[in-house]
Amino acid sequence: MVFNIAFIGFGVVGQGLAEILVEQEDLLKKDYSFHFKVVAISDVVKGSVYDENGLDLKELLKLVKETGKIEEYPDGIKGWDSLKTITDTNANMILEVAWTDLKTGEPAITHVKTAINKKKHVVLTNKGPIALAVRELLDLAKQNDVEMRYEGTVLSGTPALNLGLYNLAGAGITKARGIVNGTTNYILTEMEKGLDYEDALKQAQELGYAEADPTADVEGYDALGKIVILANTVMGAKLGKDEPPCEGITKITADDIAKAKEEGYRWKLIAGAEIKADGSVEAYVRPEKIPLEHPLANIMGPTNALTYSTKYLDDVTIVGPGAGKAPTGFALLTDILDINRILGKS
Repeated sequence: MVFNIAFIGFGVVGQGLAEILVEQEDLLKKDYSFHFKVVAISDVVKGSVYDENGLDLKELLKLVKETGKIEEYPDGIKGWDSLKTITDTNANMILEVAWTDLKTGEPAITHVKTAINKKKHVVLTNKGPIALAVRELLDLAKQNDVEMRYEGTVLSGTPALNLGLYNLAGAGITKARGIVNGTTNYILTEMEKGLDYEDALKQAQELGYAEADPTADVEGYDALGKIVILANTVMGAKLGKDEPPCEGITKITADDIAKAKEEGYRWKLIAGAEIKADGSVEAYVRPEKIPLEHPLANIMGPTNALTYSTKYLDDVTIVGPGAGKAPTGFALLTDILDINRILGKS
């Protein structure tokens, strides 16, 4: 099978995957029997291009680097919006890597629904649709006999969802608890070194770890979206995005951090979910004092980590990057290869 791929969005994440595909195309064909063409890209800022015979990714990456646009690409049809790209191209796999809106999930939810209803497989890193409508979208994909994957919505390329769904299948997961936002972890790390909150935040912004408006990170909303996705996907919960209690790090002071360390603890912003005795799932985001001997206490800087508590393996902790061009591009690739593997067996 040959996958004809369309990118909806071509920012950092899309370009991250494109660079991997350029570098690894021969290996992907040889080792994974993965054959593909990128036939379309549609981005609200950079423009759009479609060629049913395939685009030159290397040339497109060069254009974006030099001009920030793809409209000067010499071939193909230009000017199609995202929905026309989804419906009218010969793509059979849609990558939804456009900007995230955790309040409405749009326009990404419409992108995903449109693709699925056109019998096209979907891979996304966009948290909005998954945090707000994952069950509806999975049911729709099943009805249309297509695959939908979204590993990159939680810890980027660090396989938090796949670990819970596949590698720990049957292990009896009872709880998930972790550091799922690198920005806040970086800020807390720098505060432990002596900076106050405002200076640590400013430093995070200068390094690109925090946005100009850091509210989603520091108030815990980004972490909340991720733990809701994980709970609904791995634990079978049916949580709404705004149901779990959520508290960020803005009230933690340098004195709080110093005092905790004296007591043998370290402050971390923890996102957690737990299966209760009645089968319901409770989730939360809040700052917690973690004992220094716990694996999560030693996760510093922008790194992420997640601990699954299980019946048969006790605690299993996975550590890795939770954001970035290459890691999130890799998350897309793992999902694409998983779909390729499944369809290759059918």
